[in-house]
Amino acid sequence: MINDYHGLPKSEQLNISALSRLFRNTTNSYKYLFFMSILDVLTRRSFDVAEHIELKEIILEMLANAWYPHNYFRLSFGVQDKIADKLDALNLNFSKLKDPDKKELRSAIGSQNLDDVIAYIRRYVPFRLITPFLESELKGVDRNNAVDFIVPSVSKNNFETRKPLYCFDSRDYRECQAIILHPEWASYLETNYSIVRGWVSWEWLEYMQRCNPNTPAIANKLFPPQKRESLASQTRYWKLILKHTGAKCIYSGSTLTEADLCLDHYLPWSFVAHDRLWNLIPTTQSVNSAKSNNIPSTDIYFDKFVNLQHLGLSVSYAQLPVAQWNRYIESYLLDFKIANKSNLLNLEILRGAYNTTFTPLISLATSQGFMAGWYYR
Repeated sequence: MINDYHGLPKSEQLNISALSRLFRNTTNSYKYLFFMSILDVLTRRSFDVAEHIELKEIILEMLANAWYPHNYFRLSFGVQDKIADKLDALNLNFSKLKDPDKKELRSAIGSQNLDDVIAYIRRYVPFRLITPFLESELKGVDRNNAVDFIVPSVSKNNFETRKPLYCFDSRDYRECQAIILHPEWASYLETNYSIVRGWVSWEWLEYMQRCNPNTPAIANKLFPPQKRESLASQTRYWKLILKHTGAKCIYSGSTLTEADLCLDHYLPWSFVAHDRLWNLIPTTQSVNSAKSNNIPSTDIYFDKFVNLQHLGLSVSYAQLPVAQWNRYIESYLLDFKIANKSNLLNLEILRGAYNTTFTPLISLATSQGFMAGWYYR
């Protein structure tokens, strides 16, 4: 049965209203990451809460959850947020994309000295997250100073009556090293895991969208990519072009062949997080590896890129059945806001559409830390 608390399932024994208010008036990423990380730890433990959950384990999970949006996708966590600074301070040499369960990433982060970041996150986040469960007990307490000191004792004293999400292994704020999840909450989270996970993911998405209002595909950049989509259809398209032309790689100048064909995301996939045909061009494996996540020099390559895209559209229009060509050009029409299909075959109109679309994207990507001005050596 569903009530109106953000769609969270009802419970006669637990304060679902308090759960729904965990992220009220949140101005940084910490609470979202802390709660999501508790869910991740519980999942690995099969929701067995017989043992305490160390704050260090949760904070390590937080860093792993923050790594992909910050280090790989270059998203901002907000002007007041320090989690990105803490990640950068680790100087972590990790670039693996295919690590969906974050096991290797956690191992890499765990090998670092985490004393500073643990002390920083532990200072406020675990205590303030559960204040919605203890509002009457904390009434009149200074939320900016005193609340963190008394939450351990208050949560412990009211653990069986108020049933906060968790309490701590010590009543002394300075001595807290672990949380003790309430068994009834563990049972609720296990039973309703998909719904709760969906709720916190949506809250996290809304927060990150506010922090990155102009960034494309935010929803695809918040969690470890589970699996990259196949480029089979796009590869067939460009093989058709190569079959009927002597197209050359815009970076190296070499003539392209079907045997050594690799598709390049002109704007890095880690920025756009999609495989739209209008951002894909053929190159070779060695060139693609050299380019990596960099943005090509506009002065050197942009016109060549647009010319190659125009060649692809023109050849495919001549060679493909109308219905198939229409499917290939859908993303061009939609994303470039071109109403007339024939305009895609007009080089100047196409160049204008690319200029209008790519100029702000390149500027945004550069501001997020993607290296611009790359050229093939």
